[in-house]
Amino acid sequence: MTKITQVKTNFSTGEVSDSLLGRGDLRAYANGALTLQNLFIYPTGGVTRRAGLRYIGSASGNGRLIPFEFNTQQTYLLVVTANNIDIYLDGVLTTSVVAPWPENDIAQLQWTQSADTLLLVHSNYTPKKLVRHSDGSFTLDDWTFFTDSNVVYQPYFKFASSEATLTPSGTTGNITVTASEDVFDPGHAGTRIRVLGKEAQVNSYDSPTVLSVTLIEDLSSSDPTIDWEEQAFSSVRGYPASVAFHQDRLVIGGSRDLPNRLWFSKSGDLFNFDLGEGLDDEAIEFAILSDQVNAIRGIFSGRHLQVFTSGAEWMVTGDPLTPETVQLNRQTRVGSVIDRYVPPVTVDGATLFVARNKQEMREFLYTDIEQAYQATDIALLSRHILDKPIDQDFDALRRLLFIVREDGKFATLTMYRAEQVAAWTLHETAGAVHSVSVVGDDVYMLVERNGSYQIELFDDDLNLDSALTGEVETPTDTWSGLDHLEGQVVSIVADGIVHTDTTVTSGQVILDAPATTVEIGLPYTHIIEPLPPVVSQQGETGKRTRLIEIMFRFKDTQALRLDVGQGLRDVALKQLGEDIVIDAPPPIVSEDVRVRALGWQSDGTKPLWRVEQSVPYPFTLLSVTTELKVNG
Repeated sequence: MTKITQVKTNFSTGEVSDSLLGRGDLRAYANGALTLQNLFIYPTGGVTRRAGLRYIGSASGNGRLIPFEFNTQQTYLLVVTANNIDIYLDGVLTTSVVAPWPENDIAQLQWTQSADTLLLVHSNYTPKKLVRHSDGSFTLDDWTFFTDSNVVYQPYFKFASSEATLTPSGTTGNITVTASEDVFDPGHAGTRIRVLGKEAQVNSYDSPTVLSVTLIEDLSSSDPTIDWEEQAFSSVRGYPASVAFHQDRLVIGGSRDLPNRLWFSKSGDLFNFDLGEGLDDEAIEFAILSDQVNAIRGIFSGRHLQVFTSGAEWMVTGDPLTPETVQLNRQTRVGSVIDRYVPPVTVDGATLFVARNKQEMREFLYTDIEQAYQATDIALLSRHILDKPIDQDFDALRRLLFIVREDGKFATLTMYRAEQVAAWTLHETAGAVHSVSVVGDDVYMLVERNGSYQIELFDDDLNLDSALTGEVETPTDTWSGLDHLEGQVVSIVADGIVHTDTTVTSGQVILDAPATTVEIGLPYTHIIEPLPPVVSQQGETGKRTRLIEIMFRFKDTQALRLDVGQGLRDVALKQLGEDIVIDAPPPIVSEDVRVRALGWQSDGTKPLWRVEQSVPYPFTLLSVTTELKVNG
């Protein structure tokens, strides 16, 4: 019989799949866990009970959250719901603007920002720009392309076949144009076409082959010609699908009817798409041509312009980017999600994107050795956690990538590339999360609870969800203002003491005893289960094992509920003594706590201990030392 002491100093691999139960030889096994729920993992390796969610306000329905960061002092949260945008500053609703997108189409909305202007695009709607004005007000308007002498410098394209001709009835003024095949639609009325490089305004639709137009510029001939085209974006042909800024150019990636095409504005003139003579500062336009027609699903300005399509990832280079120097090269063949927009995010120089199969998180990273991008799956060991993501954003303050799943749960990835830390954890809340957004140092979520949609903010000082706090000078047992939790059972921490759970009635609760400070909200449970112990240098597991003692190293912890084989029970972090006061909050412990255990464990796939705790007190675990006997 062998006595073994094992020290677990970190959880830097996070929760790993149970398919690793036979790989005790891996470093990921030593630094991982079987279950880590509702916990944040520090880059240094410890775990802490995740921050609670503070209630901010209610949304009119489902939608998505978008950051609008004017500067470091003025950061706004945009709550986009059906035909509406609510704008929050520092958690306070400041204004709302009418928007064109119904709820079902918000998932495909894409955006980019420059200073006080946020551009929003959807392939079925006229592109919009949200502008913040100097007085703090906001307006949402259509894009306007650069216009000179009534000539609009917007992208054009010939959607008809290459041999289709157009015959003008004259060379000046109001004329008709007749196509050699059926190409026109009633929606062409009000759009523009170009004939022989000259622009015309479409006044009316006459038939599938005939339009009545007004020539903006006189034509040189009225003979039939194949040199004609129509505006690339319209209700007939669809609108931009993706948008970004890159090297002082506005870049449009794809549209409904041109899904694999890229347009670059003139340098320094963001809404001017005049191709001109191909000079260095003039606009650029080309299609991504390969063995497949892959729709552009996102464009990202990094070291190079990165283009994410439904079937591959591409790099656009050119230093500087000009019509002569531009190059397009396919890098990897992974593909991005197509049924909604999940924005790529940058972390330490790498771009993280969700793969088309919705089971992989890929790290798109340029390597100097290969002089190309690679797309490594950083969720390989925790594939069960990354299940059908629908939204994501990166919190640089906590070093956490937040990912919202289709089932309403959310996951976090502690990412620290310099230290090779990539640790996944899964989180649950009483409801379903639909969107996440990082605004400055704040992380917001859109959560559906009990049939209503709520905007909530992660708050490190809270240990409950959808929570509110209050403080009064005179102790009181009645606390109101809880209408958003009507009819729900809430947990209460009053003057630092956990009170009996109670149901919110008429927007208020009555405490067990009067208090001056409260935190009231919905409880959530954090869980830690280690992987079964490795009992030999060869990584062997599965031997009959007896846990003798565990030593937990805590930091700022007030409660521990632990199972070491006889069921969950509360563990006293300190013995009664001078530092313990009856009917007062439990002490905050930052020290080692030893727990004895009894009984043999014969199932090598089960953990030797388990922490499961919903009591709303802080909890931080830095390391675990186990002493055990192995029956060899």
